[in-house]
Amino acid sequence: MPAKCLKSAMCAAGNSFFEVNAMMRSLWTAASGMIGQQFNIDTISNNLSNVNTAGYKRTRAEFEDLIYQTVLMAGTPATEITEIPTGIQVGHGVRTSATQRMFSQGSLQSTENRTDIALEGEGFFKVQLYDGTFAYTRDGSFKIDSNRQIVTSNGYLLEPPVILPENFIADSLSISQDGRITVKIVGEDEPITVGQLEIYRFVNPAGLQAIGGNLFKTTPASGEEIPGQPGMNGMAKTHQGFLEMSNVKVVEEMVNMIVAQRAYEINSKAIQTSDSMLATAIGLKR
Repeated sequence: MPAKCLKSAMCAAGNSFFEVNAMMRSLWTAASGMIGQQFNIDTISNNLSNVNTAGYKRTRAEFEDLIYQTVLMAGTPATEITEIPTGIQVGHGVRTSATQRMFSQGSLQSTENRTDIALEGEGFFKVQLYDGTFAYTRDGSFKIDSNRQIVTSNGYLLEPPVILPENFIADSLSISQDGRITVKIVGEDEPITVGQLEIYRFVNPAGLQAIGGNLFKTTPASGEEIPGQPGMNGMAKTHQGFLEMSNVKVVEEMVNMIVAQRAYEINSKAIQTSDSMLATAIGLKR
């Protein structure tokens, strides 16, 4: 075979090999897109399932592109006096980079329950867990236990602790917007102060770790807690007889679900197309 024909045959074979490799790459690239959109749907589903969870904050899946294969570097000399202005790069898909928790204010719902407390603004309640460690929550659906202590629905103590007197009148429990807790005692006309709520905020609340049960724990990313009195120095105000509802917007989540579904479908079509092209390349005859 002449050298020119041999060289052409080698080039054709090389091009076919590159095309087959490209089709194989597209299979994995589209697969990464399907995996990413599956994670997106998982995140949206969790938001929708917590649409009625008091104090819940929605999360958003965020993505980033993967590494690129550089086929031709931009700026490569074309001649002695010119250079390639733009290179050739091929991407390898997508991956999840973060789940951002959105701490926007949820709507306040009246409950007419004296132990329900809603936060309006920035901050968290602090509670003590059974193991002695502390966690933070926006869920203000508190209760009074048999020891006359204010606790969460799971029995976690409010921090700092609030213990009501033995002969207090339940209907007299009052919590001001600055967090002062007062009650009336049987036989007394004037209410007495029995405790003071404290609110805790963080430099980066999105860095808190969700542990379930409407609770968060600190991480190195969130920073240390910053305590304060409700309504003072940028802290949230407290509203007795209200609950802060979830900040999930159902319509917005439904739109995000449609977008994720279509993205999942189009990535599956890319896999089908790559498979069809690969079958055609394998079935070629001389």
